Amino acid sequence: MPGEALGVAEAARDREIAGLVVSWFEGAARPLAWRTDLGTSPVPRDPYTCLVAEAMSQQTQITRVEAYLERFLERFPSVAALARADEVDVLALWSGLGYYRRARNLHAAARVIAEQFDGRVPEDVAELRRLPGVGSYTAGAVASIVFHRRAPLVDANVQRVLQRLDAHEATGKEASAWAWERAGGLLDALGSAEKLPAYARLNEGLMELGATICLPMPAQARCGSCPLAGHCLARAKGLVGVIPRPKGVSVKKRLVCAVVVVIDAGGRVLVEQRAESGMWSKMWQAPTLECAKRPTQQQVAEFAVMKSADGARLVRAGGFVHQTTHRTIRFVVFAVRAVACRRKGGAGRKWVQPGALQGLGISTAARRAIEMGVGAFGYPGPPGRAS
Repeated sequence: MPGEALGVAEAARDREIAGLVVSWFEGAARPLAWRTDLGTSPVPRDPYTCLVAEAMSQQTQITRVEAYLERFLERFPSVAALARADEVDVLALWSGLGYYRRARNLHAAARVIAEQFDGRVPEDVAELRRLPGVGSYTAGAVASIVFHRRAPLVDANVQRVLQRLDAHEATGKEASAWAWERAGGLLDALGSAEKLPAYARLNEGLMELGATICLPMPAQARCGSCPLAGHCLARAKGLVGVIPRPKGVSVKKRLVCAVVVVIDAGGRVLVEQRAESGMWSKMWQAPTLECAKRPTQQQVAEFAVMKSADGARLVRAGGFVHQTTHRTIRFVVFAVRAVACRRKGGAGRKWVQPGALQGLGISTAARRAIEMGVGAFGYPGPPGRAS
């Protein structure tokens, strides 16, 4: 029957595709810090390390993750160590990596693992999904890569590879649902239980192809080096440039942050902790006035007096633009010497030496603003401790 013949042909194609990806990955995988089980005799990976690495890798370049991962694991080498940690210390070690909600979720997940799973990262996808911040992708990654479960995973890279492979032109939720089903079908094509470690190889191989070969921009895609080139329908049909379809450009919200860097006679700067919700929640910063449009010098001066400094001259230190996923933020930085302070240090407020900023949970933008303000008065910013 034609239909049966087509089904046999499709199954054979899937088996060949899965096998090609597994073989290619074993020879071409990048030697990332958390990949300890490559080769013909896998050494099981540490599930905690995998969980941390996956959290850090979300919307972040792998090259940036490796340095942060090493420092993080030195400070918090186990689930128990992270569960016991203070959130302030976790955020401080995450500073500069961005998307700080990931750090909070990872910290919360460690506490759930310690309290509900006897300190052992769960193996099952459904149980992994119970952890804060763990969605379908991360659960599939940990279950398949660490525990060799049949668990598909789909991120932007995998979805792009699969859509080009089958010349699937859908977009949005329809494309995502299709990609998850397609990824599961390729896992099924691996066959018998003796090939369980290949689940990890196939999943990571698809991710690696999307990250290094099947790149988003057609001009960058290395189709000639792709192990699946002979099976890629988008390449055969000349559709690599239109699959997946480009997303529409979203309009970012605009925000102005007028930062007042208050410096005392000892060169210390005043920092305050942000609110518990919203952008950069609970992170540290210099006193900052947030506005829809640029405030006047008089408004900034009144804000500086309200916050700390009486009888001091406000100096314009500079400015810069900081981009986040959803916002374009223009920072306008001022510096002022603290002649008299209305408020002293206390909860949510402290004086620190500029060299001690790395010990706080502080965003890259907030650190840059403080350094700009300190530089306006020529302070060298010697290392010091928070007080």
